[in-house]
Amino acid sequence: MTTAHPPSARFDLVDALRGFACVWMAVFHFFFDLRVFGWTQSNFYSDPFWTWQRTCILSLFLLCAGMGQGLAMAQGQSWGKFWKRWGQIAACALLVSIATYLAFNARYVHFGVLHGIALMLILTRLLMPLKRHLGLLGLACIAVYFYVQMQIAQGLHLLDVFDTRWLNWLGLVNHKPATEDYVPLLPWLGVMLIGAMLGQWLYARAYQFGRAPALPAALRPVAQPLAQLGRWSLTFYMLHQPVLWALLWLFALLRSAAS
Repeated sequence: MTTAHPPSARFDLVDALRGFACVWMAVFHFFFDLRVFGWTQSNFYSDPFWTWQRTCILSLFLLCAGMGQGLAMAQGQSWGKFWKRWGQIAACALLVSIATYLAFNARYVHFGVLHGIALMLILTRLLMPLKRHLGLLGLACIAVYFYVQMQIAQGLHLLDVFDTRWLNWLGLVNHKPATEDYVPLLPWLGVMLIGAMLGQWLYARAYQFGRAPALPAALRPVAQPLAQLGRWSLTFYMLHQPVLWALLWLFALLRSAAS
């Protein structure tokens, strides 16, 4: 039996998943920073232990971003509110490019996670009328990417223009660019589209029962703080690395003074 009243605007489950991704990302970046400071020799670019973690963290973030957009559209989010949030993400993406250029020079982030999210959110919103077919389109995006990569591995060489910074954001590259973060349209748009479909499904179920699904009681002591963190994910993303770097720099300074 349906109700005439829409469910709560916040979905704690989605926020908690996003918060968990934030914590996982911070731990990952802590060990990455130890490598940057020269205190470990971990290879974050080819060691599967680290590359698979990056893939899982990124997938979770983009899945949550898609779910959030699906929920927002189902709740009637206006284009004005969309562009306000989009502007915050785009501005932060620009700051990331500037900061990483100062820190890593040629390996600066020119199309990382925030750049990718900014573009994918626009495409996802425009594709939202596809509803349940969003998931099929998402799977198609992922399949096309892996098909192209298999062809490249077997000797196919795409046009070199796809490797330039003007077009490598598409994901159809012969060689991954030398950059500290790279989140191209393919295959990652597929993950966000699947998330958007899940967001619409969550809203439909919540509307049916008149409220957003509550967190399981057994998980609330941990999940509720994660949900709070997930609501500030962009702020956390922008601040966690400067804080980690400052703490590690201070530790190095104290260790040097004590020796």
